[in-house]
Amino acid sequence: MNPIPILFTDAEALVIDKPPGLPVDRPKDGTMALADLADTLRFGFARPPGIVHRLDRDTSGCLLLARNPGAHRRFSASFQAGEVAKTYLAVLDGVPAGEAGRIELALAKTSTAAGGWRIVPDPAGKPARTGWRLIAVRAGRALVEFRPETGRTHQLRVHAAHGLGVPIAGDPTYGRGGPQMLLHAARLVVPRRTKPAIDVSAPLPPRFGAFADG
Repeated sequence: MNPIPILFTDAEALVIDKPPGLPVDRPKDGTMALADLADTLRFGFARPPGIVHRLDRDTSGCLLLARNPGAHRRFSASFQAGEVAKTYLAVLDGVPAGEAGRIELALAKTSTAAGGWRIVPDPAGKPARTGWRLIAVRAGRALVEFRPETGRTHQLRVHAAHGLGVPIAGDPTYGRGGPQMLLHAARLVVPRRTKPAIDVSAPLPPRFGAFADG
C-alpha cells in the first residue's frame, strides 16, 4: 500500500492521516491493519509507536500514536478525561434541520445472531454528546462539522442517523451504504503539560468530491 501520510512527529508523538479502509486493529477477516504496519512507523526509534485511540475502518484522518509507554499513558489519560478536542467532517445523505446544535443521545450496544452487533439509542446507555454545525449544502447533501464531547463507539454515525435524522453518506450500518463512508477526522488537538499542544489537521480526501474541492 502507499506510505501513510505523516501529519506530525516529535520525540513522544506521531499523528498520521489514516486512509479509509485501513482497520486500526487486526480484523477477523485477516485484512492488513495499522497494527501490522506499526513497525514501519518507527523512523529510527527503538520501538514501534503505540496506538492511543481508534477510528472506524472506513473513517479517515487524524490518528495519534505514542512513541513510548509514558507518553501513551499521558495521552490516553487526556482522552479519557475529555481534554482532547476532536473535529470531524462528514457528508450526510440529506440535509438536517437547522444550522447548528448539540446532540445528547445515550448509546448502548446490542447484538443479534442474525445481524451481529450495532449501537442504538438507549436512555439507559452511556451518555453521549456531540456538537454539530452545517458547513455547506450541495446536490441535496450536507457537509457537517461534528465535535464529539464524548468518545463512544460509532457515536457520530448513530448521532447523525438518529439525532439529526440524516445518516452519514455511505454508512453501511446506520445508513443506505455505498462505495465509501464519508466521515473524516479533520483536526486533533492534544494538550501537553510541558510542551505546546499537538494541533494537527488532515485535508479532506478526494472521496469527498465537490466538498473536497472547496
